[in-house]
Amino acid sequence: MQRQVTPVAWTLVVPLKPLARAKSRLAATAGDQARRRLAAAFAQDTVAAALACTSVRDVAVVTDDQHAAHELTALGAHIVPDAPGAGLNAALAHGAAEVRTGRPAAALAALNADLPALRPQELARVLDFAARFPRAYLADAAGTGTTLLSGLPGHALRPLFGPASSARHRASGAMEILLADVDSVRTDVDTAEDLLAARALGVGPFTARACREDVPCEGAGGRSCGQRPVTL
Repeated sequence: MQRQVTPVAWTLVVPLKPLARAKSRLAATAGDQARRRLAAAFAQDTVAAALACTSVRDVAVVTDDQHAAHELTALGAHIVPDAPGAGLNAALAHGAAEVRTGRPAAALAALNADLPALRPQELARVLDFAARFPRAYLADAAGTGTTLLSGLPGHALRPLFGPASSARHRASGAMEILLADVDSVRTDVDTAEDLLAARALGVGPFTARACREDVPCEGAGGRSCGQRPVTL
């Protein structure tokens, strides 16, 4: 018999680079200004979907980008100012420390800011699975990176994001989250091909608008820029 797990209300820590430097690999496809708008839209759709998830208590975005901070605050996120140049893992550790300064027993999960197709129900399944283990991680669609890393109360996140982060998180003792049909939580966007994959799933309203304005919606194979319903 599967043991019962007490429901956990998670605080998500979402790191976001300054938009001037974010998503550099999209510049060749979309152009520099469009790249910035897409990076902002990805974060907005990620945060909006996360806040709509029943397993999420709140979202802390770690960023020193004032424009992004304003837009994400309007969605309901809490902003943790980042130290410029500190790096992704340092930003996550800083955000986690800030959250636990106020709530030492907070359950934390680091979540990528570039999940424009994120669906609240799929995120809830991932987080409910993570609640069974002190630390857990979800590999990205390629299987080598990480899109989510969790730490229950009393356990540090110990983020090891970057190239081949899935293997590093596994080696650090985190349990891999093995679930089917959670593609929206795995599909982060760094390249034009990633964006096509997210479109195929159906992106959120902010990314759909950015695609219409900045990026041709017809991609390889004639696929169009899908938009999922705003209410999920």
